[in-house]
Amino acid sequence: MIRTLGSLVFYARFLRSFSALGFRRRARSWRPLSPDFSGQRWLVTGATGGIGRAVALSACRFGAEVVAVGRSAGKLDALVVEATGPGRIHPVEADLSLLREVRSVVGTDAVGAGPIDVLVNNVGVLLNDFWVTDEGLECSLATNLLGHVALTEGLRTAGRFVNDALVVEVSSGGMYGTPLKIEPMLEPDPEDWDGMAGYARHKRALVELTGAWNRRWNGQPAVQVMHPGWVDTEGVQAALPGFRAALKKLLRDADQGADTILWLAAERPPVPADGGIWLDRELQPEHEFGFTRNGADVNKLEGAIRALLDSVGKGASG
Repeated sequence: MIRTLGSLVFYARFLRSFSALGFRRRARSWRPLSPDFSGQRWLVTGATGGIGRAVALSACRFGAEVVAVGRSAGKLDALVVEATGPGRIHPVEADLSLLREVRSVVGTDAVGAGPIDVLVNNVGVLLNDFWVTDEGLECSLATNLLGHVALTEGLRTAGRFVNDALVVEVSSGGMYGTPLKIEPMLEPDPEDWDGMAGYARHKRALVELTGAWNRRWNGQPAVQVMHPGWVDTEGVQAALPGFRAALKKLLRDADQGADTILWLAAERPPVPADGGIWLDRELQPEHEFGFTRNGADVNKLEGAIRALLDSVGKGASG
């Protein structure tokens, strides 16, 4: 009952902002987005569906060469066929819940063909059932957080980024419901598994890591974190059928969810000195509730993540 009431309060608070209503309201004042990404090389994870697919196709249409990473060879082939414009899609098949396959992406011919201008860490899953990969990691943790770190830091260590590269971390509005909690996130209890809580913690951690990376890397690459609002993706349909049924007419489409990612790449606003998360081309606060400020230290988070990465092979260092 308490969980249900809490969810109702959360959804009521953010409905007008995170739904298509908020997108359409803010979009009234925008100039049409028509960037020129010619000569740029992008890497987009989770590129075969939802927001990632919309980003890959739009970036290609605006002239970018896009390394599209996804698990399904068939969907990657379809993406290549569907792409239009002066750019081109370069498909890379990889299961991004497996760190060995995440790391292998760094060494692929598609990535090695030239430096990366924009990395979009989009891939993410919300799993209602507890599922451990063959590397011994909870699957959504590996996909949503550990893989993002391994790929980003692996590319940087390998010198794959241009000097003014941009990394865009795709978080979620769900992170507003939790502080940073390291132990329950990195060592989840299968007997007390809550997929929604786990997902929110991963997305909170991405916000915290964005700040840490920017402080340490000083813009090489620059890292921005955004959330797309409530988007009607296949993942939402599978993991949150009740939520989707109740709000289907108000959910955003994939292009609306992708808009801020493309805008960040086109406009390159400065990395906010005091943090923040982008929504609909506007910087929003990282916290909406006081209790979420009382989280763990991000340095401890980074140390714990590195230990996990090392436990399944040599972790990339930044």
